Amino acid sequence: MGKTLIITEKPSVAMEYALVLGVKERKNGYLENEEYLITWCVGHLIAMSYPEKYDEKYKKWNLEELPFLPETYQYEVIPSVKEQYEIVHKLMNSREISRILYCGDSGREGELIGRLVREYGGVKKGVEEQRVWIDSFTKEEILRGIEEAKPLSCYDNVAAAGMVRSIEDFAIGINFSRALSCKYGNFFRSQSKSETKRGIAVGRVMTCVLGMIVEREREIRDFKQTEYYRIFSILDNSGIQAEWKLTDKSALKGNKDLYGEKGILQESLADSFLAGLPEQVTISKLEKKTEKKYAPFLFNLTELQSECTKRFKVSPAETLATAQSLYEKKLTTYPRTDARVLSSPVAKVIEKTISGLKQYSDVTAYCEEILQARWEEKISETRYTDDSKISDHYAIIPTGQGIEKLGELSELEKKIYELIVRRFLSIFYPPAEYYKIQLEETARQELFIASAKVLKNAGYLSVAGLTEEDKEKAEKVEELSKLAEGDILSVSYKKEKSHTSAPPRYTSGSMVLAMENAGNLIEDEELRAQIKGSGIGTPATRAEIITKLVKIEYICLNTKTQVLTPHPDGEVVYEIVRKTLPELLLPKMTAEWERGLSEIEKGELSKEAYTEQLYQYIRRQITAMKEKDVEQNYSRTSNENTEEEILGNCPLCGKAVKENSKSFYCSGYKEGCRWSVWKNDKYFAALGKKITKTLVKNLLKNGQVQVKDLTSRSGSNYSITLKYVKNDKEYLSWEKV
Repeated sequence: MGKTLIITEKPSVAMEYALVLGVKERKNGYLENEEYLITWCVGHLIAMSYPEKYDEKYKKWNLEELPFLPETYQYEVIPSVKEQYEIVHKLMNSREISRILYCGDSGREGELIGRLVREYGGVKKGVEEQRVWIDSFTKEEILRGIEEAKPLSCYDNVAAAGMVRSIEDFAIGINFSRALSCKYGNFFRSQSKSETKRGIAVGRVMTCVLGMIVEREREIRDFKQTEYYRIFSILDNSGIQAEWKLTDKSALKGNKDLYGEKGILQESLADSFLAGLPEQVTISKLEKKTEKKYAPFLFNLTELQSECTKRFKVSPAETLATAQSLYEKKLTTYPRTDARVLSSPVAKVIEKTISGLKQYSDVTAYCEEILQARWEEKISETRYTDDSKISDHYAIIPTGQGIEKLGELSELEKKIYELIVRRFLSIFYPPAEYYKIQLEETARQELFIASAKVLKNAGYLSVAGLTEEDKEKAEKVEELSKLAEGDILSVSYKKEKSHTSAPPRYTSGSMVLAMENAGNLIEDEELRAQIKGSGIGTPATRAEIITKLVKIEYICLNTKTQVLTPHPDGEVVYEIVRKTLPELLLPKMTAEWERGLSEIEKGELSKEAYTEQLYQYIRRQITAMKEKDVEQNYSRTSNENTEEEILGNCPLCGKAVKENSKSFYCSGYKEGCRWSVWKNDKYFAALGKKITKTLVKNLLKNGQVQVKDLTSRSGSNYSITLKYVKNDKEYLSWEKV
């Protein structure tokens, strides 16, 4: 019987297999003993050929030659790794071998790497081919993977999904990048702020992410701060503060100068409201209860990346590289996972992992407590074990091995390892318990509310770490506990100025979360779990997408804060795509594509059917692009009005006033003029009216405008005349004439 050839994805992984299997003899590009040959790829060895490899005519980008959708795709060896490819190829066809074990990373991309080498160069006829699919590089897991290796055909759907993904990214990138560059390249280069003049680059996922970042930035630019006042009662005997809340019985019910249920827009109204409040309040409700807070789910890659960005200000790419390093050092399990739970088989043997972690001095006491209380025996009955929520791999957890190597880790590796370990151990602990009190005061017909909670039992937080809020003293709870329903107490009142805030910019960490949830930045982890499966990209590729957008200067990354903002070039590309291929900017559509790839992987959709849908879409878009006139289709960059109509002259600087999708604005904004009227103006919204083009024209012409058909509280109709002025706070507001 011949030897077994093992092909891994990286040299470091090959060394782990060699160590476990006792293969010590080193050769050029592989290791060998009497039973095994072990070699490796260096990531991808084979890549798709560019169009000019098919025909020299494609070397020059020409719109008329598109779409480029060959019936059969060509591949080639990547020049920089040609030597290693030749070694792998030779071994795959060696007379010595009778079996090949493909041991690439256990995922779509790892499967594709091995398949491309196999299909490009061929393999010895009659050889037995099997796939090893493991979650860590511990000795036990490697031996289990080899023992339970399955025929390569069992992973044909995974390979098909990987192949279609590469074709999709290639076809969209090549066709749309060339088409847009041919039609709008001169314009883009004329607007470019970068020294390197280049074509327009678009992609299935990266253009969608660019769109999310640009649109968030525009929301921030367009944001208009609203100031309002909050009202508080202060109990004389304890200093406890309660906040006023609007109710149906309130004297302010129906008032047009309210902001939500707790805000008053006009200071004069806030003052008069305060003046009318009584000197005493009645405690109308005092509710005391215990609340439980359970440990969060385990880390998947996206959650780990998001948490590391928050805590350590590192990029998702750095987190992935570190998690991969910990995995290859046998300290943690496979990082490129989207699951946040354990599998049933792992839950049954989890005691061994916890026992191994006892050697890690920082958590020894926690491990001993878990094992002594036998909490690990019940983990399979909890929400943290759920086979239905696992596709390929369970969550990222420590292996319980390699503790002796911790002293050799980098500082970031140590931090992320500890984060993973503490998250893991916390799921075995009881929930944290809080003592919560909610108070309601009535001041005649007005309602004031106060609440407070204090940590009663730390539970899992003793491992995961207390929040700053939990560390605070419980004085407020103690004071509230002294009160009783029916108490009549003396109070004073105060107003507090507050204001609305613009939405936050994405960080690299919050962006991967938003990508996982189809463009929704959902902070609540329970809600994120409910809509799982509709993401943009995959756990393995999201960091890479952000890195690429930074590299090609479409977005900017602040390395200290990890905040993402659009580069001026990125805004130009966004606007071009918005007017030509708007579907590429839609997170839900991009997520649907990703879902289609998942369906191929599960065997629910054929790669032929998916590819045909893709090709129809590309053909349709290229045809439409050829028919559009360049100048009509794209006339200006972002934030400028798409309509040329001049509504009047700016009352502040005299320049033309124009309209865009969100406001009527002065065209002299680049010179610093701040005159604008927002279409979602809060004052007019409170009146039940909209800002119209006609209204703005009249305002600019007459200096004031009459608003008719308003309804008073009594139900009668009335009209008011308004002017729009610059007040002493340097922003524009409406005033009654």
